[in-house]
Amino acid sequence: MADSKTGGENLLYLTDEQLRKGVEAMFFAYRGFTADPDRILEKRDFGRAHHRAVHFIHRSPGTTVSNLLAILGVTKQSLNRVLRALVEQGLVEQRVGKRDKRERHLHLTPAGVALERELSDAQRARMRAAYRAAGPQAVAGFRQVLEAMMDGEQRRQYQSLKDGGS
Repeated sequence: MADSKTGGENLLYLTDEQLRKGVEAMFFAYRGFTADPDRILEKRDFGRAHHRAVHFIHRSPGTTVSNLLAILGVTKQSLNRVLRALVEQGLVEQRVGKRDKRERHLHLTPAGVALERELSDAQRARMRAAYRAAGPQAVAGFRQVLEAMMDGEQRRQYQSLKDGGS
């Protein structure tokens, strides 16, 4: 049954086959979405964890290590390995907290800002092309689907970034 508003199927009931196609599309889209940044990161012997750290430090300059741990959902040991590499390469600096000397606040250096820009420019170009091809209704629908897939804590973290950032 066609929905005259969206031109799509009635999505109140999805078959296992439709869901499987959606899952597979997500896998392949993710590969495409990460392909360009992966090539950039590979030149520095970095991986996606480094990319995520750089992205969220850029989004929230001065964020604490504790906050970054919560956002990324990784172990402290794993994040420390990533941060050590980013600091050693001069991309991230850690500043001691003014109120609490135990806190470490994270900031991108100018080189870190340049890397973040290179990585995000590649992803924005891919997203922009996909959004243009899909049209404005698809853009809004895609974001709704992604937000609906988040659990409560993930949605809260996403919302705090969305509300507080550019």
